[in-house]
Amino acid sequence: MQHQTAGSNKLKFTDILITVMIGIVFGVIFKLWDSVYSMAKPLFPQAGQLTYGMWFMAGPFAYLLIRKPGVALLASLAAANLSALLGSAWGLETIVYGLVQGLAAELVFAAVRYRKYGLAIAGIAGIMSAAGSFLVDLGYSYANYETWVLVLKYGLRVVSAFLFAGVFAYALMKALEATGVTRSIRPASREDYASLDR
Repeated sequence: MQHQTAGSNKLKFTDILITVMIGIVFGVIFKLWDSVYSMAKPLFPQAGQLTYGMWFMAGPFAYLLIRKPGVALLASLAAANLSALLGSAWGLETIVYGLVQGLAAELVFAAVRYRKYGLAIAGIAGIMSAAGSFLVDLGYSYANYETWVLVLKYGLRVVSAFLFAGVFAYALMKALEATGVTRSIRPASREDYASLDR
C-alpha cells in the first residue's frame, strides 16, 4: 500500500473545483449507468448488484487523485446531486445514498489519516460505501428479503464495490499519473522525492 508524505492537507479552491468536476463527470456516468443496471438485472437473481459498484467509485477515485480530507464525500455528493437532477431512477433518494456512501468512504480515509492511497484502501472504502448503502436500503425497506437473498444481494454488491471503487478507480488513477496531470493537483509523494535524487 502506498503512503503519502506529510504535507498540507488543507483543501484549496482548485482542489474543490477539481473534486466538483470529478463529481459532475461521475454524475453523468451514474445517470447513464442506470440503464446498464437495468439490463443486467434479468440475467440471474440479483445480477444487477455486480454493476452497483460504479455508484461507489466517485469518492474513492477523487481521493486517490487529490489525497486530501473531504474530497471523497464532496465528489460523492456532487455526483449524486447531478445524477438526481438528470433524472436518476431513484430520484431524490440518490442524494441520500450519495451522502451516506461518501461519508462511509471518507471515514476509511480518515482512519488512515489520509496517508494511504493504494488499491486496497480504495477497495475498502468501496466496501464501506456498500455497507452505507445497505443501511440506507434498510431505511427505505429495500432490504426486506430472506437471509439467502440478503447474502447473495449484498455479497455481490461488496464484490462490485471492491472492483469499481478499488481496482478500476486505482487503474484509472494510475493511467492519469502516467500522463503527468496529477503532479499539479496533489502533494508530492515519496516516489516523487525519490525521483529527484536519481
